[in-house]
Amino acid sequence: MRTGTALILLAGGLIGIASCSSTKTAGPTAQCDLNTPAPQPVVENHALHNVHRMNDKIISGAVPENAAAFDELKAMGVKTIISVDGATPDVKSAQTRGIRYVHIPITYAEVTEPQRLAIARALKDLPGPIYVHCHHGKHRSPAAVAAAGVTLGIITPEQGVAFMKTAGTAPSYAGLYQCVAEATVASAAAMAAAPADFPSVHKPKGIVAAMIEVDESYEHLGFIKNAGWKTPPDHPDLVPAAEAGRLADSLRHSGEDPRAKAHGEDFSQRLAKAVASASALEEGILKNAPAAELEGHWKLVVSSCKDCHAEYRDKRK
Repeated sequence: MRTGTALILLAGGLIGIASCSSTKTAGPTAQCDLNTPAPQPVVENHALHNVHRMNDKIISGAVPENAAAFDELKAMGVKTIISVDGATPDVKSAQTRGIRYVHIPITYAEVTEPQRLAIARALKDLPGPIYVHCHHGKHRSPAAVAAAGVTLGIITPEQGVAFMKTAGTAPSYAGLYQCVAEATVASAAAMAAAPADFPSVHKPKGIVAAMIEVDESYEHLGFIKNAGWKTPPDHPDLVPAAEAGRLADSLRHSGEDPRAKAHGEDFSQRLAKAVASASALEEGILKNAPAAELEGHWKLVVSSCKDCHAEYRDKRK
């Protein structure tokens, strides 16, 4: 977990108000067996969180974190789970309950056109009910569901934006809102060209790539901190909550690399502590917590990184 400045920018990795390309060509509404287009009330659940129905087939929510959550999905009749989170899905827990997992990770900045079409095709082709989740179930999964719903022609962009607001998508994620507002119905040709392999796991790029992302988001959060935990005037593309969420995601990804796992339990615990601190920072930014509280979360992030480096990166073994 480097605390320096990243010198390499991953293509398309910048978090901010992204410009979302849409399929502008007119075409027939995609044919599908999706039901009522109007967003439905919150589904009350015990093991699952932030669950919202778009219609009888499409449900959005948070990651199923334990066996009880997967049991609840089975009881709901869910046949397919689509994860738009970056972390590796718990495919085995789903499979033992007869549920298929599909992994199409997106960022906090946008739902790209290829991602939008891929998610839409999965919603169209795969058996339902379909549960779409990110980590918290408030931001990326509602945006993915809304963008794909517009793509399939079952809701309007206005209804998609309304669905995101009902699900609790923070206004800070302006790029996600923009993508839904600008989405259009896909032509039959565009839908037919979308990938139909539906992988259960989208392989992470490894600890090196994850740490480049960590480094970059860490640097951006430094700018944001200096601006009073607001978007810096000289970096108007930076969204504070999105950068904190990106940091947490990248830290999670780094722990999935075999080289990270080889360090053992102590390393895993240190990494989990850093993830928790970054997530707390994101939540604090979203709820407009006082600067002193945000500063406290940030100090824990910095401390976690420095301590881990001292033990695992900076020593000669």
